[in-house]
Amino acid sequence: MILSQALAQCRTLVVDGPDGIGRGALIAELARHGFLVRLCRGPLHHVDPTQPYRELLASSGRLAVDGSLVHELVYGPLRRGRSRVTWIQALDFAEAVAERDGALVHVTGETDDTEAVDTYERALHTLAQHVPVVTLEAKDLGPPSAAPPARNINWACTRGS
Repeated sequence: MILSQALAQCRTLVVDGPDGIGRGALIAELARHGFLVRLCRGPLHHVDPTQPYRELLASSGRLAVDGSLVHELVYGPLRRGRSRVTWIQALDFAEAVAERDGALVHVTGETDDTEAVDTYERALHTLAQHVPVVTLEAKDLGPPSAAPPARNINWACTRGS
């Protein structure tokens, strides 16, 4: 599946990739295509890291989420020695995205963090058994041509406490 197919076929897109890759152009493009963009930043919920995502996926309409549980699967072990998200939770999340006519969008590009790149590849290979994965090269996305409409981007997905 390529981006044009994902835009036509998917109601839900979860955008992720190594830190510093640059997902801004893609996020702006999704907002222009009518996706309500939710930016997920900050620490994961300490009891149930999947809670904010389950709440988002329960909403109606076209939804794009920047930042996901995949990020924790990759960077948790690399930075803290373990992920706060279990594989069962990650697979449940992937299945919930698929059930919502969705896909994971893996943004790739130049980075010095080869360990994170390799870990993303392994994690997404596993998740692809449960949800479509679209891989896009950041340089092919280009810079955002215009700021997306403010009404389409929201920080509602806070992951604290």
